[in-house]
Amino acid sequence: MKEILNFINGEYVSTGNWFDKFTPYDGRLIARVAEAGRAEVDAAVRAAREALHGPWSKLAVADRSELLYAVADEINRRFDDFVEAEITDMGQPEHFVRHVDVPRGAANFKVFADVVKNVPNEFFEMATPDGRGALNYSLRRPVGVVAVICPWNLPFLLMTWKLGPAMACGNTVVVKPSEETPQAAALLGEVMNKVGIPKGVFNVVQGFGPDAAGEFLTTHPQVAAITFTGETRTGAAIMKAAADGARPVSLEMGGKNAAIVFADCDMDEAIAGTIRSTFANCGQVCLGTERIYVERPAFEEFVTRLKNAVEKMKPGAPTDPESGMGPLISQEHRNKVLSYYQKAVEEGATVVTGGGIPEMPDALKGGSWVQPTIWTGLPDTAAVVRDEIFGPCCHIAPFDTEEEVIRRANDNPYGLACAIWTSKLQRAHRVAAAIEAGIVWVNSWFLRDLRTPFGGAKQSGIGREGGVHSLEFYTELKNVCIKL
Repeated sequence: MKEILNFINGEYVSTGNWFDKFTPYDGRLIARVAEAGRAEVDAAVRAAREALHGPWSKLAVADRSELLYAVADEINRRFDDFVEAEITDMGQPEHFVRHVDVPRGAANFKVFADVVKNVPNEFFEMATPDGRGALNYSLRRPVGVVAVICPWNLPFLLMTWKLGPAMACGNTVVVKPSEETPQAAALLGEVMNKVGIPKGVFNVVQGFGPDAAGEFLTTHPQVAAITFTGETRTGAAIMKAAADGARPVSLEMGGKNAAIVFADCDMDEAIAGTIRSTFANCGQVCLGTERIYVERPAFEEFVTRLKNAVEKMKPGAPTDPESGMGPLISQEHRNKVLSYYQKAVEEGATVVTGGGIPEMPDALKGGSWVQPTIWTGLPDTAAVVRDEIFGPCCHIAPFDTEEEVIRRANDNPYGLACAIWTSKLQRAHRVAAAIEAGIVWVNSWFLRDLRTPFGGAKQSGIGREGGVHSLEFYTELKNVCIKL
């Protein structure tokens, strides 16, 4: 059986403890994973600390950037290996992994290698009482050893989204991937060794969260900063851990994102966009839309057309080219999603389509499958309208005025993203400005320029990632004042 190991100081490390890795689409046991304990986490942090002050710190920015370009090229050379790791870990359709996850994962290294080479520094001349003056200029220096805590829903893409800027800025990293998706992080160790990244710059510790590798890492006194993507309660726990030592955190957490569909929109585009934003990756996307508000004159048409489109989606194995949707990540997560399916019925929802478990071929019956589901008829106070479910489901409600829908969209503890569908330019600008979210799309979804700020408001997170915004977290900005 395949063994997935920790990667510490350039070497693959086993432990005495193992946990099993199952595929989400058929439930097969495919590997056992070496669980890192406190000793392995400490070794990884110490290796990262030593590398921080070793050859890595002596590299010029241009040379460091060249190495990150080599990392991206080696990922692309081993493209199929990363595709295999992603689809067996998370069950997402192969065509999506090939066109989004792995290409974006590789590109993240190149994007931030370019950003760090081109970021400007401040320079000010100032007067002094003696008339001789002084010069002030800024320097960016790495923050230190960075703990990178990764989610399971887009594991490779979101891991490299943090690794790219962290390493480009000269930091060293210890990655804790989700226990559900351990393979890509482990595989990346081979890439780092192949291209000559110094030992200790990149480390991976496998395991769980509380009282395990995740907690040991976030509470380690030599970790200088913590970046996390995942569920809001976990983010809150990480904030508490980071308070000891006043260490900075970057948190991209949950979302209960709204889509707002005005009657003047291009309905074909709105339907196609909502199919993606609600059901991509079986609804396991932090930017997905689980709340949809449709202007009343278009409400019936929208519900009918979305229902028809959803019922044409075919769940299937990742390698099936006709598969329109993969499974949920695990049986445990399926139980959570199904509990909300039941809760919606108990609260009086009209189930437009779905609401249960699809009938799958015998070879896939062991997978974590659920039906894509649409509800109507619930108030905004209902649990399935307020809570993040993280499954392939949405509630659709009508609205009458612009002011009403803005108020309803904002009436939620989360504030990550929103999608607006309208043909009126002035309305688009007006509503986008009024929405309390870190990202607003107009007539699109998941359209990302990697130089732009990414992050959430309210309980959806702290900080921004992307372009120069990432550098604010991964560097310490130092002012140097020279008296003339």
